[in-house]
Amino acid sequence: MNKIELKEFLDQKVDLYNTPDFIEADPIGIPHLYTLKEDIEIAGFLSATIAWGNRKMIVNNANKMMQIMGNSPYDFVMEHTESDLDNMPHFVHRTFNAEDFKTFLRALKNIYTNKGGLETIFSQYPMDLQKSISNFKSTFFEIEHLPRSQKHISDPLKNSAAKRINMFLRWMVRNDNKGVDFGIWTKIPMSSLSCPLDVHSGNVARKLGLLHRKVNDAKALAELDLELKKLDSLDPVKYDFALFGLGAIEKF
Repeated sequence: MNKIELKEFLDQKVDLYNTPDFIEADPIGIPHLYTLKEDIEIAGFLSATIAWGNRKMIVNNANKMMQIMGNSPYDFVMEHTESDLDNMPHFVHRTFNAEDFKTFLRALKNIYTNKGGLETIFSQYPMDLQKSISNFKSTFFEIEHLPRSQKHISDPLKNSAAKRINMFLRWMVRNDNKGVDFGIWTKIPMSSLSCPLDVHSGNVARKLGLLHRKVNDAKALAELDLELKKLDSLDPVKYDFALFGLGAIEKF
């Protein structure tokens, strides 16, 4: 299909999947349990952090994290003591274990206490979010931590596609009033967002001629972002709904 036909096809798929019906079976449903900005941010960030593997298992384990925090993630982050962390119920999601969870809670407390919160850090480079993500990782791990925990946040400047962080940023920044993404962060333009590149979106993008690089890394992400901006320069990442839906749901 030509570029006009491709855009029409993908726009139809965006309309199909960018609806509240999408939320129930997706990790984005976890932050939708909350209304306070900081609760949404923290629930979204932690849910995105463990968003690899089976979606049902991701949602179940993200819910467990919220329950451990008394379903008040911001209050727990700000008020927890080391004793609270020592007495937390055991948690594990694949290679993200209880010690990683504790490290993330300590790091989030540092960020909200001393750094102005998640939005402030990610907004450092609003026109270059991959640089912002790399900067965020450095800031996040300023606290004492086990080296193993660093693998759970990717660094685009080390050639990672950083799928989970880019997905989280989509949730926080994109604002189209469709009831899926939150759009609660206003310092970052939607045009700066990158597609959460994973197996599903990558395979579909290659079949549609939007991506030629064979590995899902930072270079592939830059290639895909460029092509999606040709389809919609203001909101290129909306096509994540189409690419993911075609791959994960329709087995395109």
